[in-house]
Amino acid sequence: MCGRYAYTLPPEMMVELFKTLNELIYPPRYNIAPTQPVVAIWQSEGRRQAHLARWGFMPGWVKDPKDFPLIINARAEGITDKPAFRSAIKNTRCVVPATGYYEWMIGPDKKKLPYYITLRGNAPMAFAGLYSIWMGPNGEEVDTVTICTTASGEDTAHIHDRMPVVLTGDDVDAWLDTGSLNGLQAQSLLAPLPAGTMAYYPVSTEVNSNRNEGPQLIERAKETVADPEPKQRVGSGQLDLF
Repeated sequence: MCGRYAYTLPPEMMVELFKTLNELIYPPRYNIAPTQPVVAIWQSEGRRQAHLARWGFMPGWVKDPKDFPLIINARAEGITDKPAFRSAIKNTRCVVPATGYYEWMIGPDKKKLPYYITLRGNAPMAFAGLYSIWMGPNGEEVDTVTICTTASGEDTAHIHDRMPVVLTGDDVDAWLDTGSLNGLQAQSLLAPLPAGTMAYYPVSTEVNSNRNEGPQLIERAKETVADPEPKQRVGSGQLDLF
């Protein structure tokens, strides 16, 4: 699962890394939460642009958002068969840039302890995502996005059983090129990273509240707690309905 993450890329770096045609001004964020506007990049007719999209996917066929659950993650398993994602996995794929994300474990005192997870060397991340442009009853258009998840790799499986799909290298270009890669081929890219790729460390419980912001949220906690047993992980809690 991915329910909270950080993004601190300068606009010019985003353009350079993701080859976008536009420079999107987005301030550093250290505690991005669902329903908030996030940076998402997608490609149309070979033109790659950065957009602001609501984190919470809304398929085009939804009539009333109040009657539809908030979809912040799309499970890789069976994604081509899920009604909400069948079209998006073929036609509207995107990447969501990030610099790290948070997951929680249950500590010895039964409290949820947050960890900040990054690529080794703090390289920028590209989460695999899906987007939808939802049109409201009055003709208003809302860009919405979800982040794809998969089973955790060896580096982070003891923290959480799910992780966002992090695309690297040529997989970023392949994922965005919906004209060359069909849904089943795209699904094959939704895999955990190999061992030795990810790094993590404990951070302050201040991140537990999405009202808190600032660079202090990604600083290493002063007191480090031993990793709990795997059975004490905090599960994803997302039903496999979509």
